[in-house]
Amino acid sequence: MKTAIIGAGNMGGAIACGLAQGTRVATSDIVVSNPSQEKLNRLKAQFPDIQTTHSNAEAAKDADIIILAVKPWVLDKVLMELPLHKGQTLVSVVAGRSFDEILSFLHTSSLHGRVPDISLFRVIPNTAAAIGQSMTLVSSLNATPQQQQLIMDMLAPLGPSMLLPEEQLAAATSLTSCGIAYVLKYAQAAMQASTELGIRPADSLHMVAQTLKGAAELLLNNHEHPAVEIDKVCTPGGLTIKGINELEHGGFSSAVIKALKASAV
Repeated sequence: MKTAIIGAGNMGGAIACGLAQGTRVATSDIVVSNPSQEKLNRLKAQFPDIQTTHSNAEAAKDADIIILAVKPWVLDKVLMELPLHKGQTLVSVVAGRSFDEILSFLHTSSLHGRVPDISLFRVIPNTAAAIGQSMTLVSSLNATPQQQQLIMDMLAPLGPSMLLPEEQLAAATSLTSCGIAYVLKYAQAAMQASTELGIRPADSLHMVAQTLKGAAELLLNNHEHPAVEIDKVCTPGGLTIKGINELEHGGFSSAVIKALKASAV
């Protein structure tokens, strides 16, 4: 299954690494295009069998699946370069660009306004895809259940994935793709506090990261609302409830809600 990845930035590179470490796509069947040779060299150093090119058209011409991992403002230019043909699957990892926008551009830019019979997917991973721990969101258009399963299987090396209707993608993206930065922002703040309290940054990094991992595993394994797990830690008159109340006094919950709503566009 020949797979072209257009773009070798943070997300395109993460996807390439994830696919190369999986078994669904042979590493030699992955071709990555990017204008910067430096980023392609980094991929080749890690996975010598990956093919690389500076030509988007060359990468896409024989591909069964084309993954677009470029910035939103260059998507139209990239789409114009692609020699799309019937039977291909086009996977967009471009946040904020809907199926309607992609199809509309393909109609207006193609010869006689004809778009080849292709399947479309929108895929929103996060940067943890590079280590197989992304929460990846998937929406499809003109795809069969078999094609949907194929894409989900192909994405499995990146981490768990979830099939959603397109109208839910914006909100879900704020939770997962943007959300990983918000979680890391908490980790950064916690480390700043621990440094002031006299703990070495290397030690606090390990403590905070393992604590976040433990909290995530509690939610995933127990399937309980976070409030239930918080109540287990907050003994009457104890230290934790004092800290929780300080977070609320400081507007912690409100700040998180505002951040998620601001990025759900």
